[in-house]
Amino acid sequence: MNNKIEKISTYLKVEQLKNDKRVVIFLVCLLIATVLWFLNALEKDYTTTISYPVRYVSPPSHQFLANQPPEKLDLKVDAHGFTLLRHKLSFAYSPIILNLSNITRNLESNGGEFLVPSSSLLRRISSQISNEIKLQQVNPDVIRIKLDSLKTKTIPVKANLSVNFKPQFNYKNPVLLKPAEVKITGPASVVDTIRHLFTEERTFNELDANINRNIKVVHPENTSLIPEEVLLQIEVEKYTEKQLRLPIQVINKPADINIKLFPSELTLTCLVGLSEFDNISAANFRAVIDYQAISDNESRLPVKISNKPSFVQISRFAPESVEYLIETY
Repeated sequence: MNNKIEKISTYLKVEQLKNDKRVVIFLVCLLIATVLWFLNALEKDYTTTISYPVRYVSPPSHQFLANQPPEKLDLKVDAHGFTLLRHKLSFAYSPIILNLSNITRNLESNGGEFLVPSSSLLRRISSQISNEIKLQQVNPDVIRIKLDSLKTKTIPVKANLSVNFKPQFNYKNPVLLKPAEVKITGPASVVDTIRHLFTEERTFNELDANINRNIKVVHPENTSLIPEEVLLQIEVEKYTEKQLRLPIQVINKPADINIKLFPSELTLTCLVGLSEFDNISAANFRAVIDYQAISDNESRLPVKISNKPSFVQISRFAPESVEYLIETY
């Protein structure tokens, strides 16, 4: 019984091996046939579309490309199968170069816009791709080119800052930007609308020391700056309180009227930097009441501080209003 089983097993293995050989031979023949068919197919000519990158260069003098024309062109071409295969396997093509001065030279402009027919570019493009490929058509049919004039203008720069000081600290001098002006170059339609530029926004909290650092200037797209950064200088110093006695003056008073004020002086308390403490006096301020604010219903007039140095902060003053007596001559 065992001998019969062994014979059957051996027979099946032999048959399986024969069948495996037949499968291998079939697959080899199929592969050879496929290769021969593929090689035969590559011998023929085909029409297909190839997508090529494009780069736009050399705008006319003092002009620049103001829009974004197509970054790729679809080229309908005729070529040998082997040639097309090589191109399909080349994943990165050298870009087609289009000279803006040349392709717009004989075209009419509509507000700086040129419509370039793709058919007029066939020769230029053909000279930049393989001579084994025959170019038939370019898509899109029309390429829109927008050219704008370049203009340079000197623009003042303003600091875009948010500053919070530590208690008893403040500016020693106004914020400085060096240089205070920059030259901006860009489309005339954009540059003509700009009156000033701002720096990048910066926030300083608990400030108690000087700041000296470069900061970028924000500008519109398609423009350039010289320089692109300015030096930001913030001088800080400690402040202290100072009290002054100020006479109260009357403004807008007719010449034939005299007004007596009660009181005629006020006490002003201000914060001033240590470097200017000794230079500040009552002469740097002006306290006034306005004659035109007088009404029958009011027995007191409000006092305003109309003049003060820019580097001084007024904390308080008293009185804030005074009584008055009108005398006529």
